[in-house]
Amino acid sequence: MKVYLIRHGLTRGNLEGRYIGCRTDEALCDEGMAQLKQKRAPLVSRIYVSPMLRCVQSAEILYPGSDVTEVPGFRECDFGDFEGRNYAELNGRADYQAWIDSGGEMAFPGGESRKAFAERCVRAFDELDIWSAGEDCAIVAHGGTIMAIMEAYAKPAGSYFDFQIKCGEGYALDSGGSYERI
Repeated sequence: MKVYLIRHGLTRGNLEGRYIGCRTDEALCDEGMAQLKQKRAPLVSRIYVSPMLRCVQSAEILYPGSDVTEVPGFRECDFGDFEGRNYAELNGRADYQAWIDSGGEMAFPGGESRKAFAERCVRAFDELDIWSAGEDCAIVAHGGTIMAIMEAYAKPAGSYFDFQIKCGEGYALDSGGSYERI
């Protein structure tokens, strides 16, 4: 059995390099919708999604007419004071430089730490008890959500940032931790 971890399609914020987290319920842009319509989604028995609009829309395009289960724990990270901003707007700010200098480990000012975010995502994944069902399923979520799950389960193991993927891309992960990009 496999779990397909699929990142949502492009949004305007993605195109502009903005930190779009759980505070901004942004829709897919036209380019993102077109991108996903060109994809062939893997056949699955169950579909789980982040409740954020961009993920729900992505699942609707990839799996039209299918029932989906929203999983609140798969929401994107809370980027706090950085929400909606991009590098050009944050560059030169002391709090942004401190966050960069921490390697992304310290909490976003007014938001979540990477550790707390990853723990939330992995806990939500574990609570689904996906492996015992024995059926292929898809999770349509955010890049960070996927990175957290892959860091916890992928073999060979890698760090959180080793599992970065572009919008509309993902991984096929089996119960033993083996994976491939899709």
